[in-house]
Amino acid sequence: MNRPVAPSAGPLTLAALIFIAALSRVLPHPPNFSPIEAVALFGGAYFAKRHWALLVPLAAMFASDLALGLVNGGIYWDYFASAGYLLVYVCIALSTVLGFGLRGKVSGGRVLGYSLAGSMLFFVVTNFGAWLSDPTYPKTAAGLLAAYVAGIPFFQWTVLGTLFYAALLFGGFELLRRRVPALQAQTV
Repeated sequence: MNRPVAPSAGPLTLAALIFIAALSRVLPHPPNFSPIEAVALFGGAYFAKRHWALLVPLAAMFASDLALGLVNGGIYWDYFASAGYLLVYVCIALSTVLGFGLRGKVSGGRVLGYSLAGSMLFFVVTNFGAWLSDPTYPKTAAGLLAAYVAGIPFFQWTVLGTLFYAALLFGGFELLRRRVPALQAQTV
């Protein structure tokens, strides 16, 4: 027997799933195998209010960054002062906006396509930022190309992480919606 769920259960459930996924970053994982793009797409797809769609993934990722800073210490705290840190958050916001395109149209194929697009966006933006901020890359076309080539080994993990977490979030939420009728609405 299904128990009635309060109207706020939808947004709270979405936020809980996003925070759990984001905090999974403290578990051991390959470099760039993370939920960053998936939580942004998921928030964009399901939060009815766009400001919550943007704020919740950003807050979840910030909470996970704080947890990583506490676990990893000084090296990670230095990351907070870098331009790379801000570019990751720009990517989260952009991927959330990208996720708006999934509203009311979530399917396996669309989530796959949007996950690949989000991963590519992350790769392009963050490696461009590395080229701009890292003095070892000459500020030439060759230097930009070198920055992108250096990012290729990490890109595979970005794609795999995004696909893994997108499957968990979108698939898990779909299964949960089948069991909890109050979550049936496409966006909450």
